[in-house]
Amino acid sequence: MLHLDHLPNQKADEHIVLFLRRQWFAWASIIVGFVFMTGIPAVAAFYFWDRVSVWLQYPFVGPLIMVAASIYLLSLWLFSFLEFTDYYLDTWIITNDRVINIEQFGLFNRKASELHMGAVQDVTSKVTGIIGTFFDYGDVLVQTAAEHTQFKFKDVDHPEKVKETIIRLVEEYKASHAKEVVAAVADGTRTI
Repeated sequence: MLHLDHLPNQKADEHIVLFLRRQWFAWASIIVGFVFMTGIPAVAAFYFWDRVSVWLQYPFVGPLIMVAASIYLLSLWLFSFLEFTDYYLDTWIITNDRVINIEQFGLFNRKASELHMGAVQDVTSKVTGIIGTFFDYGDVLVQTAAEHTQFKFKDVDHPEKVKETIIRLVEEYKASHAKEVVAAVADGTRTI
């Protein structure tokens, strides 16, 4: 488990600027889908209860309906649990030195990547749809000079502010490291 008081490979002067998770509305859509998919069979069973009650009395059909309903509900619960796990464990940590991207795929598959601020080439925020605009959440894309390296922060709150923060941190990082290079050249410990 990742503890925010001690990041892996943390430098002495490194501190956390932003800790991001997906916006709560992303999880609310999973709940609405679960309720909807659970409610349709319940409403259908209630509406056709006279037929369903007769079917449940048959020695073969009744248990078969109960097993099918149990499999359906357990599958919905499992899918919702997997989606919640993916929602909760997808995190993005932005420090003054790097961007850490932790993505969960299923229950037992996690990918953690990090990107140093000096490698950031472009930062883009994207808000789509009326719900994203109303609740102010969207995606933030962090692009590097490498061909396929792109971090995507999915459904985060205030994507424009996150983008501006990352751009500010990149500028500060490059300015501070430029001063270090100039000082090293002046001391004679480094050549250009």
